[in-house]
Amino acid sequence: METHEQLKRKINDLEEEVKLYKRFIEHIPFPFSYVDHEIGKMLKKENDISTPIVERIEKNERQKPILQWKMDLQKDYPFEQVEQFLAPIFDLVSHHIVFVDADGIITLCNLQAANDVGVNRDEIIGKHIRELLNIPDEQIMTLKTLRTKQPLYNCEVLDRYYGIINTRILYNEDGSIKRVISMFQSLNQMKEAEKLAIAGRIAAGIAHEIRNPLTTVRGYLQFLKEQLPEHIVTLIEQLLIPELDRANDIITDFLNIAKPNEMKVEWIGINEFIQNDLDLLLRSEALLHNVELSYDLDEKLQHHGVYIDKNQLMQVFINLLRNAIEAKTGKSLNVHIQTALHNNLVQIYVRDNGPGIPPTIIHHIFDPFFSTKQTGTGLGLSLSRKIIELHKGSMRVQSEFGRGTCFIIELPIYLKK
Repeated sequence: METHEQLKRKINDLEEEVKLYKRFIEHIPFPFSYVDHEIGKMLKKENDISTPIVERIEKNERQKPILQWKMDLQKDYPFEQVEQFLAPIFDLVSHHIVFVDADGIITLCNLQAANDVGVNRDEIIGKHIRELLNIPDEQIMTLKTLRTKQPLYNCEVLDRYYGIINTRILYNEDGSIKRVISMFQSLNQMKEAEKLAIAGRIAAGIAHEIRNPLTTVRGYLQFLKEQLPEHIVTLIEQLLIPELDRANDIITDFLNIAKPNEMKVEWIGINEFIQNDLDLLLRSEALLHNVELSYDLDEKLQHHGVYIDKNQLMQVFINLLRNAIEAKTGKSLNVHIQTALHNNLVQIYVRDNGPGIPPTIIHHIFDPFFSTKQTGTGLGLSLSRKIIELHKGSMRVQSEFGRGTCFIIELPIYLKK
């Protein structure tokens, strides 16, 4: 049998519990309704009324309770939390999505935008959009929308990113701008795809029209060597046949760009690959040309790797090292390879202290047949980037003329199963 004091405490606890529920409902920032047919009551909260309303309804024990939210994400919910909710969803989108506030400060930036521009997504939040794009303010369409308060619809952008941008404006209740939302569809990859499609058609024609005659000429030269004077034989062996072989190699490389060989992908630990397989291969080349090799491998990648064709990835690094060697001037050459975990990607930096690339030609170095070397084919970098892209990665270059070059390779990263 409960005492009077115990009953009083229970009643007090129940009153405080009801008061807690009531205060909690008062602090819910959006309207809702809850109907409980079993007890015959409806609880609802309206927009401009903080105190909830309780109304009687007809009982119906077979009817399930009904809860309805009447939430306006712009008015009833802190927009910063809406952005936190949307961020991982937008990370799955292949276009660039950026939110800025009324001052042009970035409040949301999806991974695709951060990766393509080459920044750390977490570090760019809270900074002005010009720090993301690194182009003049008058060329930034998001800022144009802020200035004019006019959204853009499928506007073609012709700056260095090249693509189609759409912007939309979210307003506060007082009419001021809360956010400008920008979505950018990059067309650079389409341009590259068009180039490679043309390259493929040219390659097929070259293979058909030139390779067979080269093989025929080379065969006859080999056959005629025994019937010709010694000085002609020397000319054939040291000049004509090597030049025919070089022309055949050019055709082979070009065909690999247009129609690469089948890949044999496997999971490889990226740091292990660089320390063991790659170092062994590059070290001999470096010793031969008096190049100093150094490494800085991110420990966070110790249990991470990539799915890739190991031989093709090695070919990429060989091409980059040979490029650096062929471009070096009188001073000693240092090549530094660094890895980093960045936005769910592995970044591999290949830096050298060579002469750098002039700004007038840096945008063309991945074009097939573009070369500044007298004996170069201009296919090494084009083929290297094609290999990386086939592995769902990207490759870009940064260079300061006279102060060295850095190639940045990004590949999707996976934990070892």
